[in-house]
Amino acid sequence: MTLLFCSTTDRSDRWLSELDARLPGLEVRVWPEMGDPADIEMALVWKPPHGLLASLPNLKLIVSLGAGVESLLLDPTLPDVPLVRMVSEGLTVDMAGYVALQVLRWHRLLEEYKALQQAGRWEPLDHRPAPEVSVGILGLGELGMASARTLLSMDYRVLGWSRTPKTLPGVESFSGPDGLAAMLGQCDLLVCLLPLTAETRGILNRKLFAALPKGAVVVNAARGGHLVEGDLLEALDSGHVAGASLDVFVEEPLPAGHPFWTHPKVHVTPHVAAITHPSRSAAVVADAITAFREGRPLPNLVDRSQGY
Repeated sequence: MTLLFCSTTDRSDRWLSELDARLPGLEVRVWPEMGDPADIEMALVWKPPHGLLASLPNLKLIVSLGAGVESLLLDPTLPDVPLVRMVSEGLTVDMAGYVALQVLRWHRLLEEYKALQQAGRWEPLDHRPAPEVSVGILGLGELGMASARTLLSMDYRVLGWSRTPKTLPGVESFSGPDGLAAMLGQCDLLVCLLPLTAETRGILNRKLFAALPKGAVVVNAARGGHLVEGDLLEALDSGHVAGASLDVFVEEPLPAGHPFWTHPKVHVTPHVAAITHPSRSAAVVADAITAFREGRPLPNLVDRSQGY
C-alpha cells in the first residue's frame, strides 16, 4: 500500500523518518511528487488543495494531521472514504498547557505586571484566589476535558458546555441552548475548544459577548471561524470584554495591519496552541494505518454528519 503525504506546514522528512520506524516498508510519496495517482490508497494530509484527494482513484483512507477536519469537509469533491482525525496525547497535553497559560495570564495580571516592569515600578496587585474564578469551556471533547482537568488541579471553578450532556467529575456541565445561556453569565473567562461545524461557526459573536459578565476574558484556541472578529473588537472597545487571547483566525497568517496585532487588550499567537509533532503523533497515524490494513475498526473516525 502507498501513502501520500501532503502538508504545506509540516516537514515531510520528519514524518517519513517516524513512520518508517513504525511501519517499515511502507511506501510514502510526498505531494506534489506523487507519481501514478492510481498507486495511492492512503493519504496523510493537512489542508490539501481541494480536488487533490478526488484525483486519487484508489484512495481508501484519509488521515488528518490535525484534530480539526473542517478544511477537508469543505472540499466538495472529498471522496467518500473513512476519514480519521488526529487525537494524540501530545496534542491534548499541549492544548491543556496553552489554556492554563492563558487563564493564568489574565487571572494573575501578567500584562499589568509587564507594564509595571516597563515603568520601573514595584507594585504588587491584588488578584482573586483561583476558587473564586470561574472558567467556562465551550466543548468537552478530548481537548476540552483535558483542559478542564488541568484547571481543576489548579483549583479553579470550571464550567463546561457541550452540544449533548456530558459528565466530568468536578466540572459543572451544561448543554443545549438553554445551558449555554445559563453558563455564560457565570464565566470570568471563556475558552472556546469547539469543533468548527455549521452550528458552531460564528458562535463567538455580539450576542454571546453580551451574555458574559462585564470584564470577562475570551480565549479562542479552536478555529478562527468560531469568532466574529468585528464583534469582539466592538466588545473590547466598549469595555464589556476585558481581554482576549487568540491563537486562531479567520485568515491565517493574520494579515499585516489587522487590528488584533496592535490592540492593547488582545494577545496573539500564530496557531501554536497544540502542535502535531511527528515524534509524538506518528504512533497515532501508524495505529490507524495498521487497523485499516487488518480490517479492524478505525480509531478516531470522523462522523461527517456531525463534522468531527
